[in-house]
Amino acid sequence: MKIYVGNLNFTTTESTLNELFSQHGEIEEAVIITDRDTGRPRGFGFVTMASDEQGRAAIEAINGMEFEGRTLNVNEAKPKAPRSGGFGGGRGGGGGGGRDSRRGGW
Repeated sequence: MKIYVGNLNFTTTESTLNELFSQHGEIEEAVIITDRDTGRPRGFGFVTMASDEQGRAAIEAINGMEFEGRTLNVNEAKPKAPRSGGFGGGRGGGGGGGRDSRRGGW
């Protein structure tokens, strides 16, 4: 089971996150999400537990707990929303119409 962990202290490490959750079962992975440009933590992460049962126990025990000075928001991770393909919408193409002021005409 993949678990979302929000409101993490910016000094929390993957190691300390692993320690916290390992009290409730076997951890497959603990990841803290970082900013792509700066490399700094973004204040949330994900923990993957070996089973759904262990995951539910961890959520029950840790959600709302104060950890490293912050109250954690812990719940089952939702699947990542699919991204739309292409170049992000917009008008696309070279369409348009209207007057081109650089050419001085219609």
